[in-house]
Amino acid sequence: MNIETKQKPTDKCFPHFSVAMCVYKGDNPEWFALSIKSILEQTVAPNEVVLVVDGPITEELDQVILQYESNEIFKIIRLEVNQGHGNARRVALKACTHDLVALMDADDISLQDRFEKQLNAFQDDEELSVVGGNISEFIGEPDNIVGYRLVPEDHQGISKYLQKRCPFNQMTVMFKKCDVEKVGGYIDWYCDEDYYLWIRMYLANTKFANIKDVLVNVRVGQEMYRRRGGWRYFKSEAKLQKYMYKNKVIGTGRYLSNIAKRFIMQVLLPNKLRGWVFKKFARSKQREK
Repeated sequence: MNIETKQKPTDKCFPHFSVAMCVYKGDNPEWFALSIKSILEQTVAPNEVVLVVDGPITEELDQVILQYESNEIFKIIRLEVNQGHGNARRVALKACTHDLVALMDADDISLQDRFEKQLNAFQDDEELSVVGGNISEFIGEPDNIVGYRLVPEDHQGISKYLQKRCPFNQMTVMFKKCDVEKVGGYIDWYCDEDYYLWIRMYLANTKFANIKDVLVNVRVGQEMYRRRGGWRYFKSEAKLQKYMYKNKVIGTGRYLSNIAKRFIMQVLLPNKLRGWVFKKFARSKQREK
């Protein structure tokens, strides 16, 4: 994918929308700059970019932000101390002016027609509350794609998948702010604030969809597998499974199965083996046609 190439904007009329981003001191400034560039070179550009700076950051990251401070579509919010991803997203969402809000991570690359496809989906079905899509995953250079995370497309399939795993690729999501706020918005939950949100929206009978296409190209590496392991991560996931069980999202059999699988993956397996299992069984080597 060549993010340098600008596509001709569409002539179709779309509703205004915001993009919500968060950045913290651990983010790579070069990757952050590419991420911002990818959302500004869309076939349908955002009307607003809300960027939450989650605590003190490096001078290099600040130099990237300074390039956009005079851009009228940017709303930059600086938090004095790091508050964590869930809380930072909550601040960003609250500051968004428009009801349609697209999420974007600080190290990923949106494909150039991502927003246009999502806006079309909302216009085609006014009952939708959340629209996500598939991701490609790369290591090093964006064209070095090593796998895909494919998710169910329709509401029924997403609802069923939610009983086992998170049904959205969070960095691809666009949603209606009003529907997210009705269930309490983003609430901090270690590494699972997004999954927790989708579960609450499912319980509130909101309608989901995923676009069949890849919307975002996502950086991966060994660090990702380390984040998905360890006792703290397992306890967070186990607590979320218990929440689903208590709220009758899943039954006893599914609850026990989910806990057992997560214990094996997140506690028993070393990082390298966990990475191999993820790539072998949780990722596709090819994009579905």
